[in-house]
Amino acid sequence: MKRLWLLFSQTATLLLAAYFVVATLKPDWLGKRIALGNALAYVQAPATGVQAVPTGSFRNAAQKALPAVVSINTSKAGQSGAKSDDPWFRFFFGEQGSQPQAGLGSGVIVSANGYILTNNHVVDGADEIEVVLNDSRHAVAKVIGTDPDSDLAVLKIALERLPVITLGDSDALQVGDQVLAIGNPFGVGQTVTGGIVSALGRNQLGINTFENFIQTDAAINPGNSGGALVDVNGNLQGINTAIYSRSGGSMGIGFAIPVSTARLVMDGIVKDGQVSRGWIGVEPNELSPELAETFGVKPPATGPLLGVIITGVLQNGPAASAGLRPGDVIVSVAGKPVGNVPELLSRVAGLKPGASAKFSVLRREKSVELEVTPGVRPKPKPTMER
Repeated sequence: MKRLWLLFSQTATLLLAAYFVVATLKPDWLGKRIALGNALAYVQAPATGVQAVPTGSFRNAAQKALPAVVSINTSKAGQSGAKSDDPWFRFFFGEQGSQPQAGLGSGVIVSANGYILTNNHVVDGADEIEVVLNDSRHAVAKVIGTDPDSDLAVLKIALERLPVITLGDSDALQVGDQVLAIGNPFGVGQTVTGGIVSALGRNQLGINTFENFIQTDAAINPGNSGGALVDVNGNLQGINTAIYSRSGGSMGIGFAIPVSTARLVMDGIVKDGQVSRGWIGVEPNELSPELAETFGVKPPATGPLLGVIITGVLQNGPAASAGLRPGDVIVSVAGKPVGNVPELLSRVAGLKPGASAKFSVLRREKSVELEVTPGVRPKPKPTMER
């Protein structure tokens, strides 16, 4: 009996000693790790093959949107001047403007047919456009159409099994909503930055003819132009377009074209080959106290004087035919308020040519409702080079 007890004691002692050595030197063999120097210990989580998304992470949104965001490389042949063939000119001034120019931007695949939304300034004047997908596939892109007034362009590539981004509802965005900006800044590769919606409806920036920007503090840098601004679900909310910067880099103020605008432009280009915008033939001006006094306009009894004053009306134009007069103050268009000239231009441009819309007008002291049938906005006449 004593011999058996001695054998058991020796075996237990050896096992405990081995356990102590392994737990100290190779704790991962036991599936647990002991924190030396304190009494805390934690058990290693079993490998399940599925990783939980950390709280507050935008991993799912990024993984959903990343495949549909592309890099765009453009090239433009150098332009030689009229005297570039003169050997004396080349001797004194060297080769002028003969070097090819390269450009960099981003784009978003919005259709399985290969349609890509990007900025017009990314592809403007390019002789060749190459699109690089997130899976490293390359394709030469064809320009389907451009709209300089909104700084948007539609490209098309011929590849199969294309990832497509989901279009969101930018009209439902609110200040403070979290967003991600995806693009290829400085050519370093596809990059995701995060922030919030800082402001909505930004205009009077002098960037485009029609402005209704989403402002965000998500970092946008050169090369991000044409890339995606997505929400926390990975849905497209805007096309990143411009930044406010004194250094050329991000300073926390970026601007994106809402997807609601981009969709209208894309539909017009793809279906009709051009974007048709409404036009009523008026000369609008910001409503100042001096102009209000000149035309005898008085504020309504219910509140302050708001709107855009009309100082000129084109004879036989849509506005004149509807009864709009100089001195009228347009307060709203199709039920949407108007506070300044860019807002009026955007409201009218968004109307469908040939379909009447209600204009709320203040005429001196009286409110007037007019039905205006907009025409097609004329294309600007090209300026002559001197």
